Amino acid sequence: MREFSRLEQVYKQATIIPFDKESKFVFFGDQHRGDDSLSDEFGRNKHIFNYALKYYLDNSFTYVEVGDGDEMWEQRSFDVIRNAHFPTFSLLRKFFLENRLLMLFGNHNICYRKPEKVARDLYQVYDEYQGACDDLFPGIKFHEALVLKEKKTEQEIFVVHGHQGDLLNDQFYFLSFALIRFLWRFMHVIGLKNPASPAKSRRKRHKIERMYAQWIQHHKTILICGHTHRPKFPINGDHAYFNCGSCVNPRGIFCLELTNNHLSLITWRVNTKHDGTMIIKRTVLNGPLNIRKYANKDKYDDFDYATCES
Repeated sequence: MREFSRLEQVYKQATIIPFDKESKFVFFGDQHRGDDSLSDEFGRNKHIFNYALKYYLDNSFTYVEVGDGDEMWEQRSFDVIRNAHFPTFSLLRKFFLENRLLMLFGNHNICYRKPEKVARDLYQVYDEYQGACDDLFPGIKFHEALVLKEKKTEQEIFVVHGHQGDLLNDQFYFLSFALIRFLWRFMHVIGLKNPASPAKSRRKRHKIERMYAQWIQHHKTILICGHTHRPKFPINGDHAYFNCGSCVNPRGIFCLELTNNHLSLITWRVNTKHDGTMIIKRTVLNGPLNIRKYANKDKYDDFDYATCES
């Protein structure tokens, strides 16, 4: 199966990130940050997202962007995106300066698989007010995938955007890119959506998720993805497939948190108090779920898991 072998290839080449019980990660994906125009689906949730970023910054989380953070298919220049969402990038820079920023590329910002493109766009940016270049993320690297590896048990969490093996969004991504850049970008304004996107196609989305399940069954490894825009948290014995959802949902934004070796699915939404005051609220939708539930214990027969259950 093409999709399976492609995911296998990415897994073998993934960057290893060690973690332990004290580590805290938040996984956001599919922001699709644009130019803050009517075609920018992130624009309606930018204030919610920035509020959530402040929470995770203040609470010592490492921020993991699971691909498609910047909408580089619709926008010709990163400068347009950065200028439109200056407060967001100011917060992300704070994560970067504290070595708590991990960035993956997806199909919509696949251009960042080229280090020279990353260096040109993201190391420094031009400040129009000062009339000079200023540092943004100097030296930053974009990854295609990560493997978070628990220090004691070596249990793994594979993190990838999820477009790998999706023909129109991987091997032939340039066709989808052309459609979005020259057609569907403008159709957003009148409410039409790209039919090639897995986020809009139930059949396509479920096909990808079936492939994820087969891969997980083979590897006995937790998988965290984005791409489909569909938040997913395993229940009732489901495979260890987690999806962090997206930040372009009209009802709010979604993410996954990893704290104390437990995963939780979170939503941030605008709520109204009894007095009519509007607030942004963090809500746990599922979890916390101990990752030991999905540990491949046959692989680590000599380790005493009972000492890690609490």
